[in-house]
Amino acid sequence: MTDSGQSVTPKHLGKETPIPPSPEEAVLDGVPNPRTEETYVVRFTCPEFTSLCPVTGQPDFAHLVIDYVPAARIVESKSLKLYLLSFRNHGAFHEQCTIDIANKIVAAVEPRWLRIGGYWYPRGGIPIDVFYQTGEVPKGVWLPPQEVTPYRGRG
Repeated sequence: MTDSGQSVTPKHLGKETPIPPSPEEAVLDGVPNPRTEETYVVRFTCPEFTSLCPVTGQPDFAHLVIDYVPAARIVESKSLKLYLLSFRNHGAFHEQCTIDIANKIVAAVEPRWLRIGGYWYPRGGIPIDVFYQTGEVPKGVWLPPQEVTPYRGRG
């Protein structure tokens, strides 16, 4: 384990693993970056992310787009999937979910750069979109737009 509590060797890869009961209990694995000499972007898209409203307990839905430029480690995708699934029964506001996901990835793999777009579906008729990035995009990186399909009401 690292100081941040993240696994050094993959905990989930190649094993049957249940969905963690909460985001706090989920382990996000990093594995060695096979192309450390390259500067490139990794994109994860989760179009069916769910969590719970902390006030009403009703489900909230989002389309997440996570882009990052790896350094020494990359995110192991199965552990990311399990981590994101752990939010299903977790009550938190949109802003907290989105930023917590970014912070967990940063703690696990220490990327050169990361951004997340949390495109939340309307609650009370108002869509709430949350965007976060760790700093300036590294020089020379081709960064495609997130281009989440808009729905009526999103500008």
